[in-house]
Amino acid sequence: MKEVLLYEALEDSKTRCKTCAHNCLIVPGKRGICGVRENRNGKLYALNYGKIVAENVDPIEKKPLFHFLPGSTSYSIATVGCNFRCLFCQNADISQMPRETNIIYGKEKLPEEILKEAVIHKCASISYTYTEPTIFLEYALDIMKPAKIKRIANVFVSNGFMSPEACDELIPVLDAANIDLKSFREEFYRDLCGARLSPVLDAIAKLKKAGVWIEITTLIIPGQNDDPAELRDIARFIVSIGKETPWHVTRFHPAYRMLSAPITPVATLVQAREIGLKEGLEFVYTGNVPGEKGESTYCPSCKALLIERFGFRSNIINLDHGHCGKCGKPIAGVWKF
Repeated sequence: MKEVLLYEALEDSKTRCKTCAHNCLIVPGKRGICGVRENRNGKLYALNYGKIVAENVDPIEKKPLFHFLPGSTSYSIATVGCNFRCLFCQNADISQMPRETNIIYGKEKLPEEILKEAVIHKCASISYTYTEPTIFLEYALDIMKPAKIKRIANVFVSNGFMSPEACDELIPVLDAANIDLKSFREEFYRDLCGARLSPVLDAIAKLKKAGVWIEITTLIIPGQNDDPAELRDIARFIVSIGKETPWHVTRFHPAYRMLSAPITPVATLVQAREIGLKEGLEFVYTGNVPGEKGESTYCPSCKALLIERFGFRSNIINLDHGHCGKCGKPIAGVWKF
């Protein structure tokens, strides 16, 4: 374990965690909402520091990042824990483990060991993913700082519910992030995730303004966040931070405590993509439907096929040093590092 980087010591040995937007007030002997930050005699500790529960070499497209080093691999890691309690979580066995079982499981691995593995596997980046990386911020930063020096990119796959202070710590070393914008309704975040919308919007805007490459994902759940008006609101927000920001509209499959909800119809994803493009977004992608046309990248100007995709495989067709090979339009993204 390691002392938490961002917290405030209060009277009566209480602590205020400043890592995520919950700002948990934690009394001695108790943990925050994430289940991995514990007050021990007036000091706050990250109990999951260096405890790896998941570790894989993934295609960068799995994050999903479509405009960041396409075709490369990313060394992907996670610890247990999450600051959300999404009823539809795809990785609930590890994200909710501390909350539901009081167990903090993981294989101990030093930051330099993660870096070594990334180099051995010739990964262009390290992704902090699978669970919410904000709740293992200290561990992530201890990997990210030397990774930056070694010219290995750093990627967050996040729910975006981080504090402004956490954003400030990440900005100098974070190269790209895919952030879930799960809904544009406060009640969705409150009832289905145990969180709030506004801090997510603030974090997205802050990271984007600071120059971090941002892509947005919305898992579309039938009857919950698939209303066209809400999808338009999401698209308009993304346009407001930059019309070049890719938006991934992704198919839901029943999971965790939403096993009775239906799978998202492909027609709903196609409609969402059309809404995003109509509102002015240059790149909208359909996810979890391998072979669907909306997986591929097209030039916003001449509509030429630039990158053809099937699932997590990318085939660059007409992208020439970040420009459309047909009309020459610059295509937003990070194409080399």
